[in-house]
Amino acid sequence: MSTVEITLRFDSGTLLLDGLGQALAPGLDDPPPGCLWDPRIGRFRAPGYRYREVLTALTRWSRAGHGVLTDNARKYNTLTLAHRAERQAFDHQREAIAAWKAKGSRGVVVLPTGAGKSYVAEMAIIALQRSALVVAPTLDLMNQWYDVLVTAFGAKVGLLGGGYHEIEDLTVSTYDSAYLHMERYGDRWGLIVFDECHHLPSPTYLMAAEMSLAPYRLGLTATLERADGREALLDERVGPRVYARGIKDLAGEYLADYDVQTVLVDLTAEESTAYTEARGVYKDFVYDMGISMGSPDGWGRFVMMSSRSPEGRRAFLAYREQKQISLASRGKLQVLEGLFRQHARERTIVFTNDNETVYTISRTFLIPAITHQTDVKERKEILARFNAGEYPAVVTSRVLNEGVNIPEASVAIILSGTASVREHVQRLGRILRRAEGKRAVLYEVITRGTVEEHQSGRRREHDAYR
Repeated sequence: MSTVEITLRFDSGTLLLDGLGQALAPGLDDPPPGCLWDPRIGRFRAPGYRYREVLTALTRWSRAGHGVLTDNARKYNTLTLAHRAERQAFDHQREAIAAWKAKGSRGVVVLPTGAGKSYVAEMAIIALQRSALVVAPTLDLMNQWYDVLVTAFGAKVGLLGGGYHEIEDLTVSTYDSAYLHMERYGDRWGLIVFDECHHLPSPTYLMAAEMSLAPYRLGLTATLERADGREALLDERVGPRVYARGIKDLAGEYLADYDVQTVLVDLTAEESTAYTEARGVYKDFVYDMGISMGSPDGWGRFVMMSSRSPEGRRAFLAYREQKQISLASRGKLQVLEGLFRQHARERTIVFTNDNETVYTISRTFLIPAITHQTDVKERKEILARFNAGEYPAVVTSRVLNEGVNIPEASVAIILSGTASVREHVQRLGRILRRAEGKRAVLYEVITRGTVEEHQSGRRREHDAYR
């Protein structure tokens, strides 16, 4: 009997098994994990991310003497990297890497902003010494990671995204570019690091993980849970949560001590009347249509039904009106003015939910604004001047929620936002970079008698607020 020879190769984000027929082979009672027969080409095929499992199963089969295995799939290299400057890891960083290694160097590490997640990634790269890709959600973060890796290792670092298309043994990419190009480059890296990995489970971004062969994977985030529950998809594509420490665990020793204060403001009589009327129109429509806004498809149904009739259009406009009244009431701007005076010598970030309010505050108080419309160079200059103390305050909507280094910030004022716990924990994280004698404070300004009070209560269930 001739010897069975199986060859693995990478094909457009998938793994192909040459030499293994549909009838399988001696010693193989079942196809390797994740492998399905592709009748179009007469081969078994598996998603790229199943490479480690397939390789392990076929290696055991080969070592048992049943046949010969040739691995032509991976194209990543062994490295000889070393840190350019010695640095003592914190206890939580050493614990995180140890827990990750114990799970086969696959899994998610949850640490607060400012706790040194990037150094955990550096430790993983050093430990494995394999070609590595770091995937980040924004161009700003991609550029920050580029600087981190160049500074840490002094090695050539590639960029994939933002107009760059440079593939190196160490490469940094955005999520958008990773999923667009992984079917071509998925065999190039043995380690893949997903920064802010709570973004990964979106349907398109998930393809970046599924089309990569990387047997070693590390997810980093401060806030893993998603409203849609899709973080469960990370277990197979990245690995389970292997280590987690919260803000409360690290505050004082590794993060700045902090306080959270809620400031309640009242609507004016005019605002209260307009709010009640608008909310009534919106709620009546939702009730008449049988829509449960608390259900997963509630918002989608409301948008769909509101587009089908004049009554629906009025309900949607009423929804926007009552929301805008509660999020940007006159009382909030009065409170903001007082907080600016109180913290005149401290670096302050003001967060809102919408760009209109951002620009109103910027004009009223003569402070720079950062939104998604802000030019990249302008944004970089604003943040540099803010950190240097030339600007005492900045106002933003959501673009500074994550992925920005503003260590000098010590006061955050949340005038408005979503009901998301993640968003508020991210905003708190912007002011927690530790410094000698620093005690940060987050103000949550809530309009009394509106839906904001309920949303605030839900957010405060997170242990960071207790």
